[in-house]
Amino acid sequence: MSLKKQYLKSKPLCKVTFALPKEAANDAKKVFLVGEFNHWRMDATPMRKQKSGEFTATLELVPGTDYQFRYFIDGQIWENDWDADRYEYSPFGNCENSVVCI
Repeated sequence: MSLKKQYLKSKPLCKVTFALPKEAANDAKKVFLVGEFNHWRMDATPMRKQKSGEFTATLELVPGTDYQFRYFIDGQIWENDWDADRYEYSPFGNCENSVVCI
């Protein structure tokens, strides 16, 4: 599962861990998590490469909201989350975005 959600008891937030598996990363050097939560800034949320080869990032997001996002690999390749809650068509790039539902 590449989206892990943990609802916080102390705050009205959900801690979401995004994970791009090694198979999707294709020996990537850098991966960024890009989406509505960071205004689609391609350099705002770098992901950390794990020993397993997967890339991860954790964000605290507001429950009751759906966020579109994608992974940006090595400044060239866009990848969707294989286990997203759903996908939404995007007129930018004529593609689909991953969606996480909190």
